[in-house]
Amino acid sequence: MLMYVMLSVMFILFSGTVSFMLNYSHLLNSLLSLEFVSSSVFFLIVIKFSGFSEEIFSLYFLVMLVCESVLGLSLLITSVYSYSFDYMKSMSSVMC
Repeated sequence: MLMYVMLSVMFILFSGTVSFMLNYSHLLNSLLSLEFVSSSVFFLIVIKFSGFSEEIFSLYFLVMLVCESVLGLSLLITSVYSYSFDYMKSMSSVMC
């Protein structure tokens, strides 16, 4: 049973990575794909440490995921407010 769960989480990780590589045009799509990958890594950590007493590490990782998503959404809001679009391909570091 555990093998099927690990296989399905690995499939979720792979599909999230492929989604990130193919949907690179919008910032929101990229953020959602990265959150999908991060949540699958969180599930892998929870499965790996479920039998041990180090389950607090998964909570630390979850806090980092929340901080990452808040930072990404704040960048999205700043980008839309400043430049009126969220296209990743038309942004460059020269614009800042």
